[in-house]
Amino acid sequence: MCQHNPPCPNAEAADREAAKVALRDDVTGFALLCNGVIRFGDTGELLPDNTIIAPHRSGHVRQAAAA
Repeated sequence: MCQHNPPCPNAEAADREAAKVALRDDVTGFALLCNGVIRFGDTGELLPDNTIIAPHRSGHVRQAAAA
């Protein structure tokens, strides 16, 4: 599927999120990577074989400001 040189990581690779974005929709919050992975804005993923990867945020999570 990937035509890049060097090729992007495949969907089964641990570094699959490093693949280049083929299509992005910021309104709905997803990106289709060139390896067939759909990455969602909450960091969840849907792999080409329909495997669901739960959101896995890294770093701090924004907290609501106290009023």
